[in-house]
Amino acid sequence: MASMESRSLPRAAATSMALAIAIVFLIYTTERLGDAASVEHTFMVSQVKMTHLCKETLVTVVNGQLPGPAIYVTEGDSVTVHVVNKSPHNITIHWHGVKQWLNCWADGVPMITQLPIQPNQNFTYRFNVIGQEGTLWWHAHVPFLRASLHGALIIRPRNGASSYPFPKPDREVPIIIGDYWQLDLAQAARRMMHGFLFSFANASTINGKLGDLFNCSGVPEDSYVLDVVPGKTYLLRIINAGLFSEFYLKIAGHKFTVVGADANYISPYTTDVIAIAPGETVDALVVADALPGRYYMVALPNQAPLPDTQTPEYTTRGIMQYSNTYSSADDPAGLMSDRGVEEKEEEDKGSSGDVPVAPEMPDIHDTITSYYFHSNLTNLYQTVVPQRVDERLFIVLSLGSICQHGQSCRRGDHNETILIATMNNVSFQDPTGKTPLLEAHYYHTGSVDLMQELPDRPPRAFNFTDEALIPYGPKEMRLEPSYKATMVRRFRHGAVVEMVFQSTAVLQGDSNPMHLHGHNMILLAQGFGNFDAAKDVAKYNLVNPPVKNTILVPNLGWAAIRFVANNPGVWFMHCHYEFHLTMGMAAVFIVEDGPTVNTSLPPPPAHFPTYCGHDNNLLPDELCLQTKKDA
Repeated sequence: MASMESRSLPRAAATSMALAIAIVFLIYTTERLGDAASVEHTFMVSQVKMTHLCKETLVTVVNGQLPGPAIYVTEGDSVTVHVVNKSPHNITIHWHGVKQWLNCWADGVPMITQLPIQPNQNFTYRFNVIGQEGTLWWHAHVPFLRASLHGALIIRPRNGASSYPFPKPDREVPIIIGDYWQLDLAQAARRMMHGFLFSFANASTINGKLGDLFNCSGVPEDSYVLDVVPGKTYLLRIINAGLFSEFYLKIAGHKFTVVGADANYISPYTTDVIAIAPGETVDALVVADALPGRYYMVALPNQAPLPDTQTPEYTTRGIMQYSNTYSSADDPAGLMSDRGVEEKEEEDKGSSGDVPVAPEMPDIHDTITSYYFHSNLTNLYQTVVPQRVDERLFIVLSLGSICQHGQSCRRGDHNETILIATMNNVSFQDPTGKTPLLEAHYYHTGSVDLMQELPDRPPRAFNFTDEALIPYGPKEMRLEPSYKATMVRRFRHGAVVEMVFQSTAVLQGDSNPMHLHGHNMILLAQGFGNFDAAKDVAKYNLVNPPVKNTILVPNLGWAAIRFVANNPGVWFMHCHYEFHLTMGMAAVFIVEDGPTVNTSLPPPPAHFPTYCGHDNNLLPDELCLQTKKDA
């Protein structure tokens, strides 16, 4: 581990260290990357007027579009994105799933890794995409605003599509499932953070289109339309950018072959339904092998059944439509020859008219389909699963409450309390200082060492999945009292960490998509009910478990994961349901430096805005370093 003195080097020494790291990295990238390209974008964040559902709404977007621009890179490329903030909101951009190897400074979490980009300011993100292929995405990492500030980040193999470990598709299509809000998103976030009424979206979307299930004075909203050619294969790069809902996606008369998830290749898995939670990505092949016609692409949100609180959930749909001509020449491989008579007859119903064929969807309260989908995912290649475990954590994901005024209050359905989300009975408190945690950690100038440590386990054991705890009542009220703190957990460099995430029934029965920044997680096993090490460890897949950046912990169930803490820096771990994140289901993981230069976090990049501690001024890093040295 680097000493404290190394954190207060003079500018010249700091520059020398940065140069040494740059040389090491240059040698590494020269060997690995060869002719890697530099990809550059400018993101202009502003508010535009959009009219849907008969109402004009100010929506915060990038470059005037929803979803925002897709970024296409080849593995090994370097990426530069200039963010110009012309909106009235503080903004950061998180590159969801990008490992940011030795580059925590570009991770984009306000007051965790950087100061937010204030209105009329700009900030440049620079990062490399190394050792990853597949579908990731980018989004704002400020409460609720990722609903409209998001886009795809597609990483292609360095040898082109011909090197995919599955049949080369004829076309690749991003499919982003999201929300449309008529409410002011920043205001909705403030209301939730302060324990007031929950707010909900007005519609769901596919690639920004609401679809014909929604209308304005009887006129259907525009639908997303995917034009296909008979016999061709399409790689759908599916992203759930929604705030609150896991979605089921189906296309009438067609099947998916899942080949990737969270930018990792998956053993090909054929299914007629995809389950995708907020934060997750799924790559799936679809062959246009139905009779010519129009077929609905339906995204249906699921939610926990009663006695869980039922919230507004909106199904949306787009259309997959074939070109107008079809002949045997379009089906040289006889793709239609093995399709059942009943299936063909169902497709014929919609192929001759204007009304698309609709798929039969799961029930909105069907959570088993999600469990089966995620349980069927295995890694295409043998996964290197660390056998030695250095640290074990049992993380209980729950709801609780704190008193609005004073130390005591009536629990249950009373306005004396504020509802919060917790990990091991602690709700994450956003840092209250003026220095981001990463800066305080790097320079040893803050109080990171004095912050609350994420406990290894909850303060008490109980029947975590007892459905009697879902409604307000005496049974759950005993478990409600919680507290808020800026929770951190330190790991030595290279430590192998095993975590079991346990969902609870306290005031809810939700699943929980848990996302870890800066690292991938190996999903060893999952199940319903309470985790029991005596029997459940035997279920661990130690051969080809899926590797993901977002793990969906099943409704009233558990998931066991391992990861190697080998990327030094300060990393956010949180639930990707926005209401859980806003209410505090989060923690900060600090990975210490390793013993060498190329296992230690480099200094902040040039012109990285840093708070220097006087008069609220933001200064470029060279002036802040001089200030810190003089101090």
